Amino acid sequence: MTDIIIRKYDEKDADEVLILIHRNSLEINAKDYGLDFMQKFVDICDVNWLSKRVSFCHMYVAEESGHIIGVGGISSYFGSLTESIILNVFVLPEYHGKGIGRKIVKTLENDEYGIRANRIEVPASITAKDFYYKLGYRFKNGVEELDEEKHYRMEKIK
Repeated sequence: MTDIIIRKYDEKDADEVLILIHRNSLEINAKDYGLDFMQKFVDICDVNWLSKRVSFCHMYVAEESGHIIGVGGISSYFGSLTESIILNVFVLPEYHGKGIGRKIVKTLENDEYGIRANRIEVPASITAKDFYYKLGYRFKNGVEELDEEKHYRMEKIK
C-alpha cells in the first residue's frame, strides 16, 4: 500500500465517491441490512444527494495513487457550536481493515467542527458499530438499539 492522502472533497470527486458509497453499501452493508434495503439507499445516493451533503458538512476523501478509497464528513449537530456529527464514512471493500477508516475519522475529529465540539455523535451502521466502539464512541444515553433509520446512535464526549 502506497501513501494514503486525506484531503478535502472536491466537486470533481463526485462520481468516484458515489461509486465507492454504492459498492460499500451493496457489498458490505447489505450483509447486515439485506440487499433490498441497501439498494433503496443506493438509489437515492446520486449527485444531488451528495451535493446536498457537501453543502452542510466538511467532506474529506482518502486517496491512494490518485484513486479515492474512502470518504467521510463532519458537520455541526443541528447548528450547535458545541456538538458535531460524523456522516457517511465509507471505505472501498478491498481496503477494509487497513486503517483507512480510522484515518478518516481522526481527520474528521481534527476538523474545526470536531475540535470545537465537546460531543461528537455518529449514526453508526450495524456494520460499523464495533469500529466506532474501538475509536472511543459509546452508545448515546447508554442505549444500544437501532433507531428508526436502522443506526446505532453513538457519541464521544471530550
